[in-house]
Amino acid sequence: MTKVSVTLNGRAFTIGCEEGQEAYLRELAGYLDGKVRAMSDQVGQIGDLRLLLMASLIVVDELKESERRVEALDSQVDRLGEDTRGAADNFADEKSKLTDRLIMAAERLEALADIVEGSDVTPDSNTHVPDAEITVARA
Repeated sequence: MTKVSVTLNGRAFTIGCEEGQEAYLRELAGYLDGKVRAMSDQVGQIGDLRLLLMASLIVVDELKESERRVEALDSQVDRLGEDTRGAADNFADEKSKLTDRLIMAAERLEALADIVEGSDVTPDSNTHVPDAEITVARA
């Protein structure tokens, strides 16, 4: 265990921490010291304990607000995920419909080709094969 010296409201404190966490602990203490100093500037030196309590309450309030924001963002991410899954399902349905239509078009073209190959008629842009003839040709 390593010992770290931190300062709160002008007073030095020695705190134990795990090795490698010294810089992080100093950062946390610096943040809390900033809150204590801001509180001291607003209300004066009302005692270390009261200043620390008030600063701690402000920090806890910030924490709670952050937790609420994280929950709201998590909910939004969940909703977006559901929307994405719904869009993917719709895409798959539309892709399936398009595939079916392409297969039907290919079958109609094959039937038309069979009709044209079976006759001596050369199709031109005016040639129209009714659906009924194509159905008969497939049968």
